[in-house]
Amino acid sequence: MTETNMKKGGLSDLRMMKERGETHPSGNAETTTDLPKDFWDDAELVNHTKTKEAISLRVDSDILEFFKAQGKGHLTRMNAVLRSYVEAHRSKAPR
Repeated sequence: MTETNMKKGGLSDLRMMKERGETHPSGNAETTTDLPKDFWDDAELVNHTKTKEAISLRVDSDILEFFKAQGKGHLTRMNAVLRSYVEAHRSKAPR
């Protein structure tokens, strides 16, 4: 895709552009994919009912800088690290 045909905007902007017919798939975009019939048999729905809560969390500055240095989405990555910690410890806990 070249800069001349690239469009930028927020989700609401993109939805309005689509409604006006201003967005089109690129000429080389694949529109269909042939998947085996059993492709989705082992699929799992992930995080479909979990909600997130806004909190205030104090972390060491070097920890925050580490995640920020990886680019946009640092809070999502921090949440993913906490989730993997919780899941690892839940699997070890006696039931």
